[in-house]
Amino acid sequence: MSPRLSLLQPYPFEKLRQLFAGVTPNPELKAINLSIGEPKHPTPQLVRDAVVANLDGLEKYPSTLGSETLRQSISQWIARRYKIAAPNPATEIVPVNGSREALFSFAQAAIDPTTAEKPVVLSPNPFYQIYEGAALLAGAEPYYVNCLAENHFQPDWDSVPEAVWQRTQLVFICSPSNPTGAVTSLEDWKKLFALSDRYGFIIASDECYSEIYFGEEKPLGGLEAAAKLGRDFSRLVVFSSLSKRSNVPGMRSGFVAGDAKLLKQFLLYRTYHGCAMSPTVQIASAVAWDDEAHVEENRRQYVAKFAAVTPRLQTVLDVSLPDASFYLWAQTPVSDTEFARRLYEEEHVTVLPGSFLGREVHGINPGANRIRIALVAPLAECEEAAERIVRLAQRIR
Repeated sequence: MSPRLSLLQPYPFEKLRQLFAGVTPNPELKAINLSIGEPKHPTPQLVRDAVVANLDGLEKYPSTLGSETLRQSISQWIARRYKIAAPNPATEIVPVNGSREALFSFAQAAIDPTTAEKPVVLSPNPFYQIYEGAALLAGAEPYYVNCLAENHFQPDWDSVPEAVWQRTQLVFICSPSNPTGAVTSLEDWKKLFALSDRYGFIIASDECYSEIYFGEEKPLGGLEAAAKLGRDFSRLVVFSSLSKRSNVPGMRSGFVAGDAKLLKQFLLYRTYHGCAMSPTVQIASAVAWDDEAHVEENRRQYVAKFAAVTPRLQTVLDVSLPDASFYLWAQTPVSDTEFARRLYEEEHVTVLPGSFLGREVHGINPGANRIRIALVAPLAECEEAAERIVRLAQRIR
């Protein structure tokens, strides 16, 4: 087996299982799990109906590039959502089996491990652990860029040494961010594009939370930022998904869009990788991308939950409404691991310690003394969980 596999760290939820080993949660309280970013709202009926009506697709091998209908739907959605010219559905869009699969596989196709110096993949810190695993298994060295409150939870690109930039081949960003919910601004995009122009690295923008926001202003996307700055899509690819937008995580449906030259090579890789999307899922995905009514209802439910929970938690914890996404990134009065363990044991509520999502860089783990709270459960459960979190915090104080 590949020796690179030994470089992989346990996934955050494995660390959570180890943290809870031997703990018996309060049996008088119903379990509430807010640790996993898995959407819990019902799958829209129009998507269910499309799956059932197109089960004949299971009889066919899918094409790696996907159907023209699906690529057209994605292209038109991008144009409507970001108010930019529609990407070319033949060359600038590739359907994928969810953003997680694509983020990982893109790194395998993009990294050149034969360079004289070991290639570097930059990642925000804290981060979605797929970025790290993708870098390691592609033969690259991960480099973590801290995202701290004083920098509005944006990566501090100025902290990256020149020698690291010179080896950098790929930069992952996540906007809206998992776990902080921060959205990359146009000024931040301008800086990152300038760095890409200077050093020649590819930008991989993870935007799977783009449709969960709380006001009239929609989160800025990478393709939109390029268009606003008068750029083309050179060295830029964005990843999006229906999982959070349309509550269909089990469909594993998303897309990669951007630089046609990069996507041509990525498509070649995928032809051998064998990860084409089921024709049945393709048809249902096109239906989902073509409809916004269910997305607005989904967003309404999240807005209600954040409005109910955030002010209650603010009475005992340092926590703010994020720019977007369905996470709260709350500071804890004791270590994040102690708080999470006690919350599980005493109040039967599961959250994720922030330190499990970060790495120590410059003596700091940006996730330390924070917890990630995923407001994915029904409103009543989220409100009940908030009351239990408040009870624990009051006892600790």
